[in-house]
Amino acid sequence: MVLVTAATLLVAAAASLFMAWSIGAGSSGSTPFAPAVGANAISVMRAGLVVGVLGLLGAILQGANVTEAVGTELIGGVTLTAAAAIVALVTAAALVAIGVFAGYPIATAFTVTGAVVGVGLAMGGSPAWPKYGEIMTLWVLTPFVGGGVAYGVARLLIGDALSERPLTAVLAGVVGAILANVGFALLGPAGEQASVAAVLGSGLGIGGAGSPAVTLAIAALVSVAVYVDLGRDRAGAQRRFLLAMGGLVAFSAGGSQVGLAIGPLVPIFSDVGVPLWALLVGGGVGLLAGSWTGAPRMIKAISQDYASMGPRRSISALIPSFAIAQTAVAFGIPVSFNEIIVSAIVGAGYAAGDAGVSRRKMGYTVLAWIGSLVGAFTLGFSLYSAVDFVV
Repeated sequence: MVLVTAATLLVAAAASLFMAWSIGAGSSGSTPFAPAVGANAISVMRAGLVVGVLGLLGAILQGANVTEAVGTELIGGVTLTAAAAIVALVTAAALVAIGVFAGYPIATAFTVTGAVVGVGLAMGGSPAWPKYGEIMTLWVLTPFVGGGVAYGVARLLIGDALSERPLTAVLAGVVGAILANVGFALLGPAGEQASVAAVLGSGLGIGGAGSPAVTLAIAALVSVAVYVDLGRDRAGAQRRFLLAMGGLVAFSAGGSQVGLAIGPLVPIFSDVGVPLWALLVGGGVGLLAGSWTGAPRMIKAISQDYASMGPRRSISALIPSFAIAQTAVAFGIPVSFNEIIVSAIVGAGYAAGDAGVSRRKMGYTVLAWIGSLVGAFTLGFSLYSAVDFVV
């Protein structure tokens, strides 16, 4: 009996690693630096290497919220078994892998959520409607908010109404303010996260969580640093800001996407005493492997096939992507980085007219997103029902 249990857990862990590799190759590993690659700020291979390391750090430091949501909040009345987790993960990973090799960015959050809900309902569980409402709200708003903000920021940066240097510095300050309030596992007590603003605010005695004074101070420092850098070397400063934004999005991707790979394992591995941090490390390593081995193909596809990107439009795409990603992490909502980045790239691309936006590619991508959700749900429900019937 012990050997059977150990073998089952081993298969479940292998399925999770396969899912993590697929995500690293097709979502968290390919999307964060795609705008930077499109703007010729970094090479495809170097982007894959850097995003893998940053994704691993994000998985460890920020991955708990989404992981717990995927593992325990998508279905009610039942707890996912090892067999259910294996079916859900293999189903979702296979669909994502198909997208990687076909060159179309499949929405990983759609596939995992659909597969987990499918197997959960096949087990006799009840729908978690409130959580579905949160998820669908973010999924529906993401293209409009991300694409709209990217379009607006790009129009300001490439237009003549405002001076580019102070505007870029202000945008950098907004990013600094968001970063100051991002939760990190290392800064909080055991099992919790805390932000830099909260820690510094408490330490200085000027306020608790999200101290406005600390947030404004960090935003001002970042703005001044970018403003001075732009004055010394405009092109170089743009490139550095763009790469910094790519790094922040890569880190956020790790924190968001690792939960899609290891979330289904939480109920079964917690019963045998495996801590969540160990699962986060394992999932992060899987993301790293996917980024290093499979991401370059998708980076090239996203950076070249959806729109022509320069440094300013790329920065415009990454700022809302970072904000949306951190919102999803904070609320524990599984979100697709492919949806976030592709929408932002298209929005920023349209800011310069057509800018090479491929309507045909975008149309096929949206169909792939919808198909992945429906297909993952259908396959997850059907496969688990078949396995359960045979067993």
